[in-house]
Amino acid sequence: MGPTASGKTGIAAQLARQFPVELISVDSAQVYRQLNIGAAKPSAEFLAEFPHHLIDIRDPWESYSAGAFCRDVAELIRVINEAGRIPLLVGGTMLYFQALQQGLAELPAADAELRAQLDAQAAAEGWPALHAQLQRLDPHTAERLKPTDAQRIQRALEVCMLTGEPMSGLLATTAPPIEVNYLNIGLLPSDRSVLHERIRTRLAEMIAAGFIDEVRALLKLPGMSADVPAMRAVGYRQFVMYLAGELADDEAHQKALVATRRLAKRQLTWLRGWPELHPVDCLGEDAAKIVAKTLQKWL
Repeated sequence: MGPTASGKTGIAAQLARQFPVELISVDSAQVYRQLNIGAAKPSAEFLAEFPHHLIDIRDPWESYSAGAFCRDVAELIRVINEAGRIPLLVGGTMLYFQALQQGLAELPAADAELRAQLDAQAAAEGWPALHAQLQRLDPHTAERLKPTDAQRIQRALEVCMLTGEPMSGLLATTAPPIEVNYLNIGLLPSDRSVLHERIRTRLAEMIAAGFIDEVRALLKLPGMSADVPAMRAVGYRQFVMYLAGELADDEAHQKALVATRRLAKRQLTWLRGWPELHPVDCLGEDAAKIVAKTLQKWL
C-alpha cells in the first residue's frame, strides 16, 4: 500500500516474478471500465502478463463500495489460499484496506428523498452550516471532515438521520469479513517533494496521452453524468468541470494537480497511523528488494 505515484504496481510485478502470488487491485477508480488514463490503470499488455483481480469489474455509470470490495476480496482470499497461492493486495484506497482488516459497519442504503432535502438545505445555507449540524450529531466524524466536503457530510448526516445513531459509533462496532493474517507493507517517500514531482510528471503524461478526451468520451456514454461516483474521482472531477465550461484549461490542470497532491497527503496520514506497518522508502533504489525480503521473512 502507498500514496499515488509511489511505484506500487511496479514492485507488485517484481514480486509476482518471485513468489506464487495473485494480484488484487485495491483501487476505487480502477474497478471501472473505460477509466484508464486518469485512473493510472496498468496497460492491457501489462495486465496480460500480470493479471489483477478487481480491475474493470464495473461499468462507469455503476457504483462500487467498500462493502462490495470486502465481499469480493474475502471470497478471492479464500479461493487463492485454497489454491496454495498468496493473495497480494496492491493499491492506495486506504478505506478499502481498513474495511477489509478492521471491518465495515452495515450502514443504511442511500435515501434519495433525504439527500434531496440535504442538498436543498446546503443550497440555502451552505455546506459549512451542515458541517456544524454534523458537529452536534456526530462530532467524531465532523472532526475529520472539512466544512466543504459535501459528499461525506451529506452521507454522515444521512446515516445519523436514518439510524438515529452517529456514523462513527456504527463504524466502531464492526468485524472483519474474513479472519486472516496480513503483512502490511507501506511505500513511504523519504522526500515528499520528490513524490510531488512524480505526481506532476504523471499528470502531464496523462494529459498528453489523452486524459481529457477520455473524460469527454465517458460523459457521452448512456447513463453517465458528472454526479456518478466514477466521475468524482480525483482528476476526473476537475476535467469534467473544464468540459462543462466551469474551469479554464490551465485552472483545471492546476486543480487536478492540487487534488492529487492532497490525495497523497491523506494516504500518507492513513499510513502513519497504520498498526504493524512495515515502512519502505519508495524512493530508494533497493525498495523492491527490501519488500521482497520482508515478504520472504514473513512467509
